[in-house]
Amino acid sequence: MSAVISAQGRLPSFGQARFERWWDMGGEWVEEPNQRRGGESGVKLLPAQGRGQPRLYSKRQVGHIYRSWLHPLGRPTVLREEEALRACEQLQVPVPKLVFCAARREKGQWQGLLVTEELSGFVSLGQWYASEAPSAQRRAVLQQLAVVLRRLHGGRRQHGCLYAKHIYVRVDGEHAEIALLDLEKSRRRLLRSRAVRHDLDQLRRRREGMPESDWQYFLACYHSLTSGNGDSRHAA
Repeated sequence: MSAVISAQGRLPSFGQARFERWWDMGGEWVEEPNQRRGGESGVKLLPAQGRGQPRLYSKRQVGHIYRSWLHPLGRPTVLREEEALRACEQLQVPVPKLVFCAARREKGQWQGLLVTEELSGFVSLGQWYASEAPSAQRRAVLQQLAVVLRRLHGGRRQHGCLYAKHIYVRVDGEHAEIALLDLEKSRRRLLRSRAVRHDLDQLRRRREGMPESDWQYFLACYHSLTSGNGDSRHAA
């Protein structure tokens, strides 16, 4: 068996033992292993590791790689997602808390593992729209979505797969929280405008239950934000 690596480099021997433990842990498949990117990828829901602890999601991949000019021979996709999660934390963009991420070569194929905490109390944007929330709540959600995406793009980072099912919402009264999921295609762009154009075009096409009037309100909120400012100045 080859060395176990993370996005930050080779792991010590105890890191290899942790990989084995997480890899062998039982759980319920919430996304059955499917073939994509020339490999296999699936997601398990793991039990909480202790009383009062959140449940965990384990993304398991075999032969699942991406290629770039830095990695022309291919690199495990989970390592790119690990880098994206760490970058989002620095940008104050809410994402699932990273518990463990590493990859290893086994019998000539990469095995990748990404373990994150469940976003307790959150639902996808599409699910949330199905609940037919009042207009005040919708405005709060759209304003906060604009704030989060502006922070992301302010760091010249592109989500890369910005669909409604990858945007998660938690609402308490008129207070809204937004978190982003599935960042395995995320990358940094040389120009912020390219990240903005790519992500907003994707969200426009894959916004599920969001009506056109809400989409226009979101765009107004997004464009009203000054560069580097986390607060929307758009009138409610």
